[in-house]
Amino acid sequence: MKTFKEHESQVRSYVRSFPAIFDKAKGSILCDEQDNEYIDFFAGAGTLNYGHNNPLVSKALIEYIKNDGIVHGLDKATKAKKLFLEKFYETILQPRHMEYKIQFTGPTGTNAVESALKLVRMVKGRSNVIAFTNAFHGLTMGSMAVTANSFYRDEAFINRSNVSFVPFDGYLGEEVNTAEYLRTFLEDQSSGVDLPAAIILECIQAEGGINVASDKWLQDIEQICRDFDILLVVDDIQVGNGRTGTFFSFESSGINPDVITLSKSIGGGLPLSMVLLKGELDQWKPGEHTGTFRGNNLAFVASRELLSYWENDNLSEAVQNKSQLVENRLMEISEKFTSLESEVRGKGLINGLKIPYRGFCSDVSEEAFSRGLLIELAGAEDDVLKLLPPLTTENEILEDGLQIIEDSIEAVQEKREAMIEGLNNDSANNK
Repeated sequence: MKTFKEHESQVRSYVRSFPAIFDKAKGSILCDEQDNEYIDFFAGAGTLNYGHNNPLVSKALIEYIKNDGIVHGLDKATKAKKLFLEKFYETILQPRHMEYKIQFTGPTGTNAVESALKLVRMVKGRSNVIAFTNAFHGLTMGSMAVTANSFYRDEAFINRSNVSFVPFDGYLGEEVNTAEYLRTFLEDQSSGVDLPAAIILECIQAEGGINVASDKWLQDIEQICRDFDILLVVDDIQVGNGRTGTFFSFESSGINPDVITLSKSIGGGLPLSMVLLKGELDQWKPGEHTGTFRGNNLAFVASRELLSYWENDNLSEAVQNKSQLVENRLMEISEKFTSLESEVRGKGLINGLKIPYRGFCSDVSEEAFSRGLLIELAGAEDDVLKLLPPLTTENEILEDGLQIIEDSIEAVQEKREAMIEGLNNDSANNK
């Protein structure tokens, strides 16, 4: 790792959690330079829903490059973009009776969020936006302003103005409907909360700790938006693209967002970021919001191939079946280690195991990596093991990864108990 320490910025992150030099990948397996294999329960932070080097993508990209297809096109019309737009409309929007215009932004999710925030403020002529506790929407200035975690919200470089934070579903306990809490604030002219242009939310707060909003709560929030002339923005960057078992994370609730942000897996592992907006909101002047990489033609090619997974219900049903497998095993693990007071969370193939002991999940992630599994952490205290495998992961690989989690928890618990026993013995000997 000497090269990276000498030449790459201190800001590097995941290389610290997964200290190996990776060389190859296929499906749900990564290989390092020494040909050691690792099960991937990380999937590029949700970018690789369809696995590493999906054969549909590899074949299409090789053919496209061989034919000298356009790689960079700004927002010019290209054949790759035309075919993508047609496929996305026919496969995703039309069957769901959804009518949206599509705006291509810069290459990452935070670019989509920035564009959405700029748009809703322009359309409504209001500056305030409501976001939620434990939210994560990106780390550029506007996106960071609606991100709740204090680790990212340094006073030295963030603009905190024009955002009001309110409690997410369940934040104040199951007995408190935080949607009604929000409604009270908006009805009260002396609450100090200005009428917002929009409410932005994740249906499942992934980075925030795998906090799943109920369908009823989402419906209540949508009704508030309609009652107060507020736009509803759903950030589906990490939990969309089939992660919950349906293409969009909000489908089971029946809500109808005004704006949807998509990125990560929509590009099939390549940079692509989009804003879906209702036609009446498409009030941009030509060139009013630009970006050098607003539309990646290689990603259009990749995404068009992967959208074929949504021509039928096979993938959706497979995700639901795999979800049950994962949930059952996590419940077994939770019940086995009762002293840890763990909690199983999630929906579809975004799952979490909350273990409320400082540093425990970090130790488990490190132990799991030594045993051949990549698993990320979530929550403000890094107290949730976050399972994010590719949707195409075979059941056998899922079971192997879950067994590594169980074995790693057991190993960490034994080490901690041994350490505590050693400290107690030292204390007794010193008396």
